Amino acid sequence: MSAPAGTPDVTPDVPPAVEVRRSRRRRRTVSAYRDGDRIVVLIPATMSKRDEATWVADMVARIQRQERRKLRSDDDLVTRAAKLNDLYFGGLAVPASVRWVTNQNARWGSCTPGDRTIRLSDRLQQVPAWVVDYVLVHELAHLLEPGHTPEFWAWVDRYPKAEKAKGYLEGYSAGARLEPPPGVEDD
Repeated sequence: MSAPAGTPDVTPDVPPAVEVRRSRRRRRTVSAYRDGDRIVVLIPATMSKRDEATWVADMVARIQRQERRKLRSDDDLVTRAAKLNDLYFGGLAVPASVRWVTNQNARWGSCTPGDRTIRLSDRLQQVPAWVVDYVLVHELAHLLEPGHTPEFWAWVDRYPKAEKAKGYLEGYSAGARLEPPPGVEDD
């Protein structure tokens, strides 16, 4: 499964790029949001440079706290995979391990059926939980059916949001102008 490029780097030691946008229409409010690899802070045009520095530091810290709270752990993945296995595979797809990895730049996830390991790209940390669930279901299905056979897709399609999640991942990839690596089909 192709992985997104340009996913924000939320490593605590690396300060993000910050863009400050002043607005004449904005009177008192300050807001911020993540836009790719940078944080955009919106402030009133009349704000002083001193207040700007204070607000930018505060808003960047706030965004970073929110992002750290959102990060899912390996233990979270193991727990979620167990629940999905019970729900959609009747307990038949038991992985030996499930973990986040940082070296998957060309896939969303991977499964090695021989040793029953599942790895998900840490780039998925920022997508909605139902999309992560889809990728987990996809990889769990490989424990029962290694190839992308009709039987494999029948297992995957038990997940009710499978089509929606595929569309999300395809849209994300298209928006990031990603091309699947050679030889990778729908995966």
